[in-house]
Amino acid sequence: MSSVSETTEPAVSGDPSDGPVPPAEKGVTDVPHRPGRLRRLAALARREAPRTALAVVSGVALALAFPPYGLWPLSLVGVAAFALLTRGRTVRQGAWTGFAFGLPFFVILLKWLHVVGWDAVIGLSVAEALFLMLLGAALAGTSRLPAWPLWAACLWVAEEWARDRLPFGGFPWGRLAFANTGSPFTPLAALGGAPLVTFAVALAGTLLAGCAVALWGLRGGGRARAAVLAMECFGLAAAVTVAGAAVPVPTKADDTVDIAVVQGNVQQPGMDFLGRPMKILDNHATATEKLAADIKAGKARKPDLVIWPENSSDLDPFQYPQAYDRIDEAVKAVGVPVLVGALVDHPTKKGYVFNEGIVWDPKKGPGASYTKQHPVPFGEYVPFREQLSKIITRFKRVPRNFYPGDHTGVLKVGPARLGDVICFEVAYDEIVHDTVDAGARALVIQTNNATYGRTGQPEQQLAMSKLRAVEHGRAIVTAATSGISAVVAPDGTVTRQIPEFTQGVVSARIPLRDETTLADRVGAAPEWALAIVGLLSCAVGVVISRRGRTETEKGKQ
Repeated sequence: MSSVSETTEPAVSGDPSDGPVPPAEKGVTDVPHRPGRLRRLAALARREAPRTALAVVSGVALALAFPPYGLWPLSLVGVAAFALLTRGRTVRQGAWTGFAFGLPFFVILLKWLHVVGWDAVIGLSVAEALFLMLLGAALAGTSRLPAWPLWAACLWVAEEWARDRLPFGGFPWGRLAFANTGSPFTPLAALGGAPLVTFAVALAGTLLAGCAVALWGLRGGGRARAAVLAMECFGLAAAVTVAGAAVPVPTKADDTVDIAVVQGNVQQPGMDFLGRPMKILDNHATATEKLAADIKAGKARKPDLVIWPENSSDLDPFQYPQAYDRIDEAVKAVGVPVLVGALVDHPTKKGYVFNEGIVWDPKKGPGASYTKQHPVPFGEYVPFREQLSKIITRFKRVPRNFYPGDHTGVLKVGPARLGDVICFEVAYDEIVHDTVDAGARALVIQTNNATYGRTGQPEQQLAMSKLRAVEHGRAIVTAATSGISAVVAPDGTVTRQIPEFTQGVVSARIPLRDETTLADRVGAAPEWALAIVGLLSCAVGVVISRRGRTETEKGKQ
């Protein structure tokens, strides 16, 4: 205690002749004044504002690479800019840059959700941007490693691997591969699926960033070495971009089948697309009966099978006799099997329904069916319904939960063995892969995009079908209630399509194929391998960073 009094006494006492001594302010004599937290945050914001603004612009650029805009070269620009903005930064700075990059990207990409509500757009965009925040941190942490563009490309695959699976089964929208379904990178899908396309796009983009870094180095010494490095990076980026041209895309048919896709249309777009009961079913039945009349009059070729879209029957045909009879009439009129989309009540679980594709035979009636395996969380079922419905009343508009199926959708429809995939399932690698692996000779995407009509979402989903066609070497038939219904050849070319909100029938002869691609045979192995390499590079970055700090501290001592 005496030592304390000795140190503090001079601060509060003095010679009386000098006049009264003002009391010392707490902390002023020993510690320099530190700016307040708000002042420090304001300074940080000013310092990071230019980089944050560039990250926002880069995220917007990446969003414009996706349909409905389809400017795929911007995917390279977005990746390159993101790599430059995170290079040499701390992990925290990289994380912030990643979030600033990811939020506008997803807001523009997912703006079709505004039909549900802009809060849904922002909420989902924030959740998805958190994955890019982690990616930004990882890119920053590995940017000082040798061969950093390679590790960056692997980290893009790792980020998509996580986002495709978490949470609630993931949400794969916005994968780099889905912006490159008509680019020089597309054929690579036949070798390693969507993950390999993402890897190639990310590698080419990051190599362009490496070229920019090298060109910037020309300002200082070692100009010859910087020039060589810039040319090497640019050359490698160009080589990766055109590598797809050397990949064979198998398209030879083992057999063919004549199909007709019926797009019946809906009463109105938006959340209330169903309209009055039986309206959508009657639209599809009427269009099918018109096709039957054209066949009888010799105006159209009789198909081997007909495909209706998801939810083409707006009532459960097994619970409502009028729905059953209306389907049966239309199927008998056309005289060939019809793949019908319907919601069917769960036989034992009250409040649950199956989202099914049902093979309806003109003689035998309903037969084999496929149940959607991956219902959409918060759209087709509500996790934690009892708790969340009290907070978000909009969830009451999802009165029943969709019950997931437990097997792939390989169905014998007339003479063809088709693989049925329902709506958003086309975005998930494993579902489409398992369907082809089970013996599908062509793929059918039954979908209902009426809620999101004229928002760009149907174009985004059709782009996924184009990539899957190349990945699996299969013709893909997309059947939509309100559009876009289309036929995609095994090389990813759209050969037929019906515009949105138009009732019509598209007929085509599609190839049936038994040969599998290398992507089919290797499955998810490339994705796992690339993701693991990316995560290992993060671990190496952490070790090197800690070692550097330790050596610095020792040097100071």
